[in-house]
Amino acid sequence: MRPTQTRERDATAGSPAPERPRVDDGGHRPGGGGGPSLWPAIGFLRRLREGVEGTGDLPSALAGAFVGMPRDARESLSLLLRRLGGDYPEDEWGFDEQFADAALPFLEFMYERWWRVQTTGIKNVPSHGRALLVSNHAGSLFPWDGVMMGTAVLREHPLPRFTRFLVLNWAFDLPFVSVAMRKLGAVPASPYNAIRLLEQDELVGVFPEGVKGTGKAFGDRYRLQRFGRGGFVEMALRTGAPIVPVAIVGSEEIYPKIADARPLARLTGAPFVPITPTFPLLGPLGLVPLPSKWRIEFCEPIDTSAYGPDATRDRALVFELSERVRDVIQEKVYENLVKRGSAFV
Repeated sequence: MRPTQTRERDATAGSPAPERPRVDDGGHRPGGGGGPSLWPAIGFLRRLREGVEGTGDLPSALAGAFVGMPRDARESLSLLLRRLGGDYPEDEWGFDEQFADAALPFLEFMYERWWRVQTTGIKNVPSHGRALLVSNHAGSLFPWDGVMMGTAVLREHPLPRFTRFLVLNWAFDLPFVSVAMRKLGAVPASPYNAIRLLEQDELVGVFPEGVKGTGKAFGDRYRLQRFGRGGFVEMALRTGAPIVPVAIVGSEEIYPKIADARPLARLTGAPFVPITPTFPLLGPLGLVPLPSKWRIEFCEPIDTSAYGPDATRDRALVFELSERVRDVIQEKVYENLVKRGSAFV
């Protein structure tokens, strides 16, 4: 195993940032509340949720959650001061586990309340070691499908772990969004980066449709685009990683694309800038995604270890595996559309 390299930022004061848990088979797992939360409110919400789940008594859970606030406030203040001084760990791509833990309550709200996600087949995601999650892609304005897929693994899996997603380079030029994406585990899309992550036994998410998936018109929703030349298959063959097809339903309705603002796309350097029923008509409010109902299905993994790295030269095999994955995802997308019923009710 090759451990992930960690870069410590220069600090002018304060004690070193605490080490975060890392499993001995590679990959990152959430802290599980063992260390201080970035914000006191997060610790409060965690204790409240645990209390309600444990006893079902809301008043008692509220009282128990409030008890720990003074200690959490002190710990969070110390942690915040260290972070403001630049003293916190990141891996070589900018993944910040403290930031990811702090963002989890918001992502859980979007997962459980806003989009009411129903997830099936979660045990098809390996508990240990490298794996490649391959999914259909949509979202237009923001890749919420990848974020929710990662949240599903954190919320539903018996052994939760963070997912590292490959994102097109242009997205890392966006102000604010690019910083958040890096800190949540996004990595610039390239075969080199993907292979390095898999060699570190990470869980890696890819979207072979790319811009063709996120940029398609609303009338073409849930019709998978071409998967390119099978680059994700070559990555899996080269590293022996299993391929887990993932079908996502719900992301096509959050920003229904009705047109494309081509002049604005050329101005910003983006592949496209979508016009939706709410954006740019409502200004910043148009960036709020619509509350569609979601379903995510993790399908049976495809073992690639028996082929060996030299199989990447067999173009027929690469194409066959790529089309096999695409067909599985398309079939499961249609199945889950039927199971979901209405998109919003």
